[in-house]
Amino acid sequence: MRLPRSLTLRLALAAGLWVTAGLSAAGWFLTGVAVHHVEAAFDARLMGLLDGAVAAVGADETGRVVVTRAPAGADFDRPLSGAYWQVTGPDGALATSRSLWDQSLPPASADHEGVLIRDARGPRGEPLRVAERDVLLPDAGAPVHVAVALSRAATEAEVQRLRAVLLAVVVVLGLGLVTGLAVTVVAGLAPLRRLRRALAEMRAGTRQRLDITGPSEIAPVVAEIDALLAANRATVDRARTHVGNLAHALKTPLAVLRNALESSQPDLAAARAEAAALERLVQHHLARARAAARLAIAAPTVSPLVVAEEVATALRRLLGDRAIVIDVTGDREASVAVDAQDLTEMLGNLMENGCTWATSKVQVRVATEGESVTASVADDGPGLPERDRTTALQRGARLDERTPGSGLGLAIAADLAALHGGSLDLTRSAEGGLCAMLRLPRRGAIVSA
Repeated sequence: MRLPRSLTLRLALAAGLWVTAGLSAAGWFLTGVAVHHVEAAFDARLMGLLDGAVAAVGADETGRVVVTRAPAGADFDRPLSGAYWQVTGPDGALATSRSLWDQSLPPASADHEGVLIRDARGPRGEPLRVAERDVLLPDAGAPVHVAVALSRAATEAEVQRLRAVLLAVVVVLGLGLVTGLAVTVVAGLAPLRRLRRALAEMRAGTRQRLDITGPSEIAPVVAEIDALLAANRATVDRARTHVGNLAHALKTPLAVLRNALESSQPDLAAARAEAAALERLVQHHLARARAAARLAIAAPTVSPLVVAEEVATALRRLLGDRAIVIDVTGDREASVAVDAQDLTEMLGNLMENGCTWATSKVQVRVATEGESVTASVADDGPGLPERDRTTALQRGARLDERTPGSGLGLAIAADLAALHGGSLDLTRSAEGGLCAMLRLPRRGAIVSA
């Protein structure tokens, strides 16, 4: 069976089937109960007439069976009225009501004891209900058979009317319930239709947010869709910003490179320097683009302490003969909702910078502070004057040209932290060197877009 695609039609169809099945069963049960009561009342009346007929049976001086009086409660004197009585003596002689005229009631098909109630056909072929029994009169040697019959036509007509009335009630009630359920389903799904129209308007560019009210079951969906659309819009805006920044940053190095190569005496050293600058710019913007793209995807739980330990292990191998101690301690349970690669890049840049300038020791501390997780990277090197700390976070800034590097490590870490709702601050360490304080939102904290 192929269901309709419309949820409204599905719910209305299911409700209609259940209502039809329920009301049909209820109507069948109620009709059966009502018919049983009507037939029971009819049989009770028939038994009353039989008792009256039995009470009226007697015998005359000759022993002949006679009926002293007609049973009350039925038209036994009008010919073929539909109400009949008949008494059969031991010798087979019949005493009948005037309503039977010259007819007699059909005999029972089998012997019986006690009262027998059966259906038969009357003198005019009408359906009869017959109640009969054998009665032993005083001083009589054999029993007398007494039978009373009533036409079932009126009762059957009443049963038919009752069934028609119950059917009409069930049909009207069913139509009313189905209509009410259909209206309820249509009204209940109205928020979904409003949501569909709002989404169509957003796709057409006529509105920026869904911003519709709905029941508690729909409101979270609307809020999540709004949040998803806002995140996608922010991702697109960041991508446009990155492309614009990259284009703006490449203009000057490309012009210098072209001039260095197109002059009568090409300056290869300057060309190499500009090519290296171009490479640094491209790497910087690629890193930011990757981080911005990953923000639209739910990040797993990452422990900064675990990532710092992994980075420390890798740096110890790279340091070689340099006696730099990398000490990593802190809260192992602290976690952040940041992509593991981004966190590795941030801590790696900070710890590599610390190892580059440290004299003998780099300390990494991870702690939880309210709704944030902090990771501080402190070294015992020469430090950085306060006036140069802002410059050090700018892309491509190198305060000491004698030290190898691209000057992008701190800038990339700062940019990644900002993209994830965090920050990077540079201060003086307890040993007099530089302390880079990375602050990221704790897992589960609300980050403002």
